[in-house]
Amino acid sequence: MTSSTAIGSGGHDALRFYLTKTVQFIAVLATTLFGLVAVTFFIGRVVPIDPVIAIVGDRASPQVYERVRQELGLDLPLLQQFWIYLKKAATGDFGNSVLTTNPVMTDIANVFPATLELATLGTLIGVVFGIPLGILAAVKRGSLIDQFVRLLGLVGYSVPIFWLGLMGLLLFYAKLDWVAGPGRLDVTYSYLYTPVTNIVLLDTAMQGQWDAFWDALWHIILPASLLGYFSLAYISRMTRSFMLNELAQEYVIAARVKGLSEMRVIWRHALRNAAVPLVTVIALSYANLLEGSVLTETVFAWPGLGQYITNSLQNADMNAVLGGTLVIGATFVVLNLVSDLLYRLLDPRTR
Repeated sequence: MTSSTAIGSGGHDALRFYLTKTVQFIAVLATTLFGLVAVTFFIGRVVPIDPVIAIVGDRASPQVYERVRQELGLDLPLLQQFWIYLKKAATGDFGNSVLTTNPVMTDIANVFPATLELATLGTLIGVVFGIPLGILAAVKRGSLIDQFVRLLGLVGYSVPIFWLGLMGLLLFYAKLDWVAGPGRLDVTYSYLYTPVTNIVLLDTAMQGQWDAFWDALWHIILPASLLGYFSLAYISRMTRSFMLNELAQEYVIAARVKGLSEMRVIWRHALRNAAVPLVTVIALSYANLLEGSVLTETVFAWPGLGQYITNSLQNADMNAVLGGTLVIGATFVVLNLVSDLLYRLLDPRTR
């Protein structure tokens, strides 16, 4: 066999490999999303909430009740309802919200940027402080610094975030007046800019409305810091674990024997290898903040997806609840799969 033939065969094998992996990735994504839609739909049908009552009220006549029930397709067999819902969901149609009368996806497009803004800032806080603290705890293993970082992470995992939110509002807003109160922006500044991305910090900065920008920043800093603390607890713990594992490896011992400085051993060698699994940790932490900010948004009256789902659930608006839950679940699934893909790309050993 000639060298050109061998190269051509190797290229075809590589192409076939990547095509197979791509097909597998799409198949896993589609199967997971289908399972998510199925579980969400059937849970929504068995909960003791009647969407018809939410629309017509409890004093409507039986004739009106039955007519609306037929219009919603609730008189059909459950599997047929699921098939209809699945076809509509595939096109992004989750029905209309009872509360707003708007299409659910329109409402979600309006409120999701607020959740995205809050979770993104919280994740940045968790990464900026969590990784250095984790590294420091690993390097100073067994010291008071290590014990402090571990205690900080334990408190972040143990204390309910809604309690931290209430205490934060009481101390930093009501008592000290260091931050703004609940909400996303004071009414005074809400008409000074034109929503483009619906991410207030970004829109106000792009349009040069700095008074509105600073007001939005003072509103978001406390809830984002609480979410960042929750993220910090997870990231610092995992960073410490990864660094302890790397610092015990033979290549670190060899680097120290060669006379490399401790800072270079830690930052150029140990952290470089620990950063590969950290990508997955950060992605999962971000996904957790996107799906777990419901209580934070409720406490701070933050007009995001979490508060939208909570208000919809309290008013038996099941179309909105199912649509919002699916968006959060799909976001988590996609971020999880993307983090797994990045892990494989960054670490040749997994390939």
